[in-house]
Amino acid sequence: MMKHSVVLDEQRCRGCTSCIKSCPTEAIRVRGRKATILADRCIDCGRCIHICPHKAIRSVGDNLSRLQDFSYCIALPEPALYGQFHRLDDVDIILNALLKIGFDKVWEVAKASELLADRARQEMKHGGHGARPQISSACPTVLRLIRMRFPKLIDHVAPTILPMELAAILARREAVAETGLAPEKIGVFAIVPCSSKVTAATTPEGLQKPVLDGAFAIRDIYLRLLSPMKDITDPEALSTAGILGIGTAASGGEGTARLGGRCVSVDGISNVIQVLEALEDGRLDEADFVELFACTQGCLGGCFNVENPYAARMQIKDLMKGLPVSRNRCREGDQALMLRDKELQYLPSFLLDQDREQAMAKQLKIQELEAHLPGLHCGSCGAPSCHAFAEDVVMGRASEGDCIFKVRAKMRSIAAEGDPDSYLPAPFRHRADDTVHKG
Repeated sequence: MMKHSVVLDEQRCRGCTSCIKSCPTEAIRVRGRKATILADRCIDCGRCIHICPHKAIRSVGDNLSRLQDFSYCIALPEPALYGQFHRLDDVDIILNALLKIGFDKVWEVAKASELLADRARQEMKHGGHGARPQISSACPTVLRLIRMRFPKLIDHVAPTILPMELAAILARREAVAETGLAPEKIGVFAIVPCSSKVTAATTPEGLQKPVLDGAFAIRDIYLRLLSPMKDITDPEALSTAGILGIGTAASGGEGTARLGGRCVSVDGISNVIQVLEALEDGRLDEADFVELFACTQGCLGGCFNVENPYAARMQIKDLMKGLPVSRNRCREGDQALMLRDKELQYLPSFLLDQDREQAMAKQLKIQELEAHLPGLHCGSCGAPSCHAFAEDVVMGRASEGDCIFKVRAKMRSIAAEGDPDSYLPAPFRHRADDTVHKG
């Protein structure tokens, strides 16, 4: 089973049910006044982290002590890191500071983004291939969402790996040539903006084996960078990316980097789902490329960032002033490295039973039970909807008595006197007099 980076702190959780309706894959339940996450349905989007009022759900990256496990360590900063600093006018200050906090080499993910974009432009010149419109493969949350809820669109996903994965492959290869060390002696770590990429570092969607040794949260690296950055007055020129690479930190950046074609850029998990539904229905067929980010404003909205995503986007724009459009071209020999070596497969997370006959029988039971539920989707049962609750009952994750309306019906059947509605929250109680008096 996949190891997720989104985790629950039971001591902080109060069972408030704020999280259950925000999950795009209905992966959260509240039972016994505590939330639980259904691991097979979680896509590490981080939506629940933003929603939880008690900070009971969080995401964890690797600890910097991991650097001690390797003879030589490489930092792969995502371009979203650059947008976290106010009044910064030179990316090289960040890159030099990374060397001061324990890394031996820096290899920008923005450079890998430019290489992938150049490959896409070359493909467009030759007419491209595969189903259209093509869907970006840059957001691991979107990839898992498609595998789980929109398997018919798998053929539309671009065949390329994540930019941070390409950066890891190329950085390790360079370091082996420069140092003479064995590949396993070299630690390659991404500095990422979201929980999804932490999970992808150890459980890649399109690769047979991980190419990264771990991933650090931007918020953790940010705090360590502040002090050394103040002391850097004449930074060494380390930056290797231009406008197109750094611009991929924000929604629309990948489409812009393709320099042509009809591109649709969408951010925010709810908007992403709407677009995927449209694509599944055969709409948006006039588009050539669809760029989808689970987070608001793209990677700048990830849960590991420290800056407001809109302010971070403004900072990214300031950093791009004066830079060349692009500094990198894809070499023919590297194109094979950019492609997945594992096909995306359907994730049967909503499968009721491996046996088709049993699955159909369970589906009929779910429909029958749901028909006798109020359909208010109040969440008091701990499930996000009445359908999800009916499924939980049939699958043995809940009992009918968990529905407060079922409790009321039972109370009416056994109580000759009294008001069984008193067991319900105030908004759901019947009024003694439904007449509305005016004046």
